[in-house]
Amino acid sequence: MSVVAISGGVGGAKLALGLDRSLPAGELTVLVNTGDDFDHLGLKICPDIDTVLYTLADLADPAQGWGRRNETWTLMQTLESLGEETWFKLGDADTALHVARTRRLKAGSTLTEVSEHFRTQFGITSRILPMTNECVQTRIDTDEGDLAFQDYFVRRRCAPRAHTIRFVGATDAAPAPGVIAALASPGLEAIVLCPSNPYLSIDPLLAIPGLRKSLESRAAPLIAVSPLIGGAAVKGPTAKIMQELGIPMTPVSIFEHYRGLIDALVVDSVDADAAARLPIPTFSTATLMTTLDDRLRLARFVLDCARTLPRH
Repeated sequence: MSVVAISGGVGGAKLALGLDRSLPAGELTVLVNTGDDFDHLGLKICPDIDTVLYTLADLADPAQGWGRRNETWTLMQTLESLGEETWFKLGDADTALHVARTRRLKAGSTLTEVSEHFRTQFGITSRILPMTNECVQTRIDTDEGDLAFQDYFVRRRCAPRAHTIRFVGATDAAPAPGVIAALASPGLEAIVLCPSNPYLSIDPLLAIPGLRKSLESRAAPLIAVSPLIGGAAVKGPTAKIMQELGIPMTPVSIFEHYRGLIDALVVDSVDADAAARLPIPTFSTATLMTTLDDRLRLARFVLDCARTLPRH
């Protein structure tokens, strides 16, 4: 079964890992948000791509879900002693990846090519594609002014009240090479919207006209996994963003956000009744992923559900 997963960082990477381990080698392609990417300390940082890389390579820190396991922090400690900025924590091994990426990009490689190189170096069989090779920046208009994503998310810890979210550069950006081909592949059997933040992690991909058009003209069914469980978000600022934007925290809101795009919605069992009256097929199961077994079980459930959906 050939599958494309659309993912942000930690939550999406968990399901991507389950899909990676449940499908034959090479049958999964993960399209990853790059709206969070930024330059820091002279290095190109791609948080969501790196989280997916580390997760699929079994290198991720299991406590945080991001960064590398058994990390050391000599670089940060030394920078702090020199009076440099340390609000964005970069472990030593993680920094090596950013150094390698930055060097390759400056030498003329694209982000797609660099990500492919890292994938093969880590022994990952699934493809990992950035949504675009061009610069798209997620920016949040807040009561403290216009903030770049990492300033809002990490430096300010999501404290400012969000009013609107913009994706600067998305309108003019082209999907990265391989993205359109993956979505249009005759052998593609399902597209999975992972349970990433719809507004911060999935919307940047959907804001790229060519990528959205390709999704709208697909033949394979598209099934989304809700990031909400019982009116709450598992992790990150999803709940806060929804509350500040005046969006009810229900499966209905997730459906409305993706209306016209998705063919089915997977919700947690506690939300089954709330989703039952939606005008698309809904499936319910335990969606909290705290262990590898959870990731595998949910991935296989989603794949089984996708097999019941008709092609376009």
